[in-house]
Amino acid sequence: MVLRLYTVVIDAADPRGLARWWAEALGWQILHDGAEEVVVAKDDDSYPALIFVPVGEPKIVKNRVHLDLAPDDRDREVSRLEAMGARRVDVGQGPQSTWVVLADPEGNEFCVLSSRDGGL
Repeated sequence: MVLRLYTVVIDAADPRGLARWWAEALGWQILHDGAEEVVVAKDDDSYPALIFVPVGEPKIVKNRVHLDLAPDDRDREVSRLEAMGARRVDVGQGPQSTWVVLADPEGNEFCVLSSRDGGL
């Protein structure tokens, strides 16, 4: 049996808006824009993809699952993402952490790893 990660589904108050934000952040494209889901991926042949689905309730607590992004230059990417509307959040990572925890415009946490971690 072969098993692969196909998609990561993200609840969103504004699926289209959040999908556009993540597409820009990752340099990906919107592959499908429907009423029930918006799909973002590098291209039609690349997975995993991110799927944004509508939910009525607001995000209240820290995510149980989050994305880790591996940049060439952590500080440059953090600045770029903050300029796009991400904000720094404290989830208990501590001052010695080599990663930066950010939240997207709807409050979903994600990490930007240190540049040395980018080669993983």
